[in-house]
Amino acid sequence: MKMRLLLPKQGTHQKFKCLGGPTSWPPGSVSVGLAFGLLICYSSSEPVRAEAGGAKQGKEDEHGSPELSHGKKVYTNYSVIGIPGDGRCMFRSVAHGACLRSGKSAPSEKVQGELADDLRAKVADEFIKRRKESEWFVEGDFDTYVSHIRKPHVWGGEPELFMASHVLQMPITVYIYDEDAGGLIAIAEYGQEYGTENPIRVLYHGFGHYDALQLHGSKPGKSKL
Repeated sequence: MKMRLLLPKQGTHQKFKCLGGPTSWPPGSVSVGLAFGLLICYSSSEPVRAEAGGAKQGKEDEHGSPELSHGKKVYTNYSVIGIPGDGRCMFRSVAHGACLRSGKSAPSEKVQGELADDLRAKVADEFIKRRKESEWFVEGDFDTYVSHIRKPHVWGGEPELFMASHVLQMPITVYIYDEDAGGLIAIAEYGQEYGTENPIRVLYHGFGHYDALQLHGSKPGKSKL
C-alpha cells in the first residue's frame, strides 16, 4: 500500500491519518468525516481548457509544468471537466478519469453517474475486505461509516480515494490550484503500487467539490471499471 501526499507550501495544516502514516492537508481541504446532503455546486460537464499565465519561469515538460525551485511542479496546460455537485462528485470524477485513462470516450452524465454508483459500491466493499487495515483510520464506528458511504449522496474523501485506487488498480492524483504558483500542484497520490505514469487525475476545489482533470500529453492506460 502506497500513498504519498505532496504539500504545496509550509504552514499550519490539519492532521489526517492515512494508511501511509500521519499526514496533513492544507487548511480548508476535505475532511475525513462524512458530510451529508447535496453539494451546492453545479458545474458544466464540458471540458474547459486552461493555460495559466502566472506560473514562475522554468523548463516546461509536455504538460506545461515548470520545475520550481522548491522541487514542486506547476501544471499550466490542462482541461477541467466539470462534474455535477450531486454528492457523487468524487466518485464521478474518478470514474470519468478511469474511462479517459483506459482510452475510452468520455462518458455521458447519465453513464458517469451509473459508473460512480458502481464505484461507490465497490469502494464500500473494499473497506469491508480491508477492514483490519482500514478500521483504525475511519471516523467513528466502522460499520456505520461503511453503511453511510454506500448512500448515493454521501460525500467521498481521502479514505474513499485510497480505496478507489485499489478497486480500479490504478494510481490517483489529487491537484489543487495554487494562486502563488499560477497553476495546479499535486497534493496527494494514491495507489502508487499500481504504477506511477498517467494516473487518474482529479481537481479538488477546497470546499468539498471535485472535478475531473486532464493534463495534456497524457498516455492512455488500462481500467478495471
